[in-house]
Amino acid sequence: MKKRYALCLITCIVMTLCLFGIHNLTKTEEKHIKVGFIFVGDEITPYTNNFIKARNHIKEVYGDRIECVTTYNVTEGQIQKPLQELIDGGCDYIIAASYGYGPDVKAVAKKYTNIQFCVPTGDNANEKPVLSNYHNCFGEIYQGRYVCGKVAGMKIKQMIDENIITKEQAKVGYVAAFPLPEVISGYTSFYLGVRSVVPEAVMTVKYTNTWSSYSTEKQAAKELVDEDCVVISQHSDTVGPAAICENAQRDIPVYHVGYNQSMTDIAPTRSLVSCCVDYSSYFEQSVYALLHDKKIEECIDGRTYKQDAMAGIDKGWVRILDINEAIVPKGTKEMVEDTIEKIEKGKLEVFSGPFTGVSVFDRNDKINLNTPYKENANSSSPSFSYILDDVITIEKMKEE
Repeated sequence: MKKRYALCLITCIVMTLCLFGIHNLTKTEEKHIKVGFIFVGDEITPYTNNFIKARNHIKEVYGDRIECVTTYNVTEGQIQKPLQELIDGGCDYIIAASYGYGPDVKAVAKKYTNIQFCVPTGDNANEKPVLSNYHNCFGEIYQGRYVCGKVAGMKIKQMIDENIITKEQAKVGYVAAFPLPEVISGYTSFYLGVRSVVPEAVMTVKYTNTWSSYSTEKQAAKELVDEDCVVISQHSDTVGPAAICENAQRDIPVYHVGYNQSMTDIAPTRSLVSCCVDYSSYFEQSVYALLHDKKIEECIDGRTYKQDAMAGIDKGWVRILDINEAIVPKGTKEMVEDTIEKIEKGKLEVFSGPFTGVSVFDRNDKINLNTPYKENANSSSPSFSYILDDVITIEKMKEE
């Protein structure tokens, strides 16, 4: 009997030591990484605040398994120093969140092959030289723009039906940053959404030639208000256009559609809806890959093409924000849900219809949308670069 008790005791001790060893081995092998972020603005600008939310998301998900270091307000063209500081600080993964960072970050990635780099909204990851440690990602935002355009179209139709405006007054304005495909694709998909509800609608676009200038964006929006636009949207980084719409002093109201964040707090009586790209999924999945020594693109729940990743509304990478029930027409929410369902099921072609256009890069490059254009076919960065004939007008801002 004593031998049996002794054997049991020895067995228990051995099992305890084994479990203790396994626990310590697991604990020792649990990987930790340091993630660096470079932002072109700070929490004040909707664009950067959107990335801050995604960064905070991965901090909540991974806790002390990751350390995050962030540098704010880094102007494009001046990224070399903060980038080197993150490298020297021991970062394993650096996310530089602005399109213009791309060339500089890729040049550095070529030198530091042991560090992973990502430029969201960038378009050069698959350009030669293709680097295994350099990545791009972006949400298929044209889907959100189109949905928001339909919301704007329903509001314009309501104004026509209630004799507030005539069909001839169905004019939309757009505050755009630069004449880049990302911006052109965005305002075209927004316009096509409006047009699907109000066939008479036309649009005027004004470029600010800056991503983030509150005063310049307000000026562009005010000029569009003065030109009798009844809805104004934007691809720019501040809340300036929303403030202009809310405070416009004229008999016919001018409504606003936002980007990157809800703007109902800025324009409670004029903001209809907003949309954004949500980077939380990509950040979470790419960090997971690095924590488990996997290739980033293998862990992305979306579409990948070489060193690039993308997804749309169906994966939560694109979101419709804060439909303002106080001012949108009845049935708007149901329309949004129906449109999203059609997009998710592939039953809706956004870039299609009886339209022709000319490329901003080559006047001889023309398009006819009777043959639908497939946006984001092989790149997360939008590629549509055509100005639609007769219905979209590009105007210069007035000199102050």
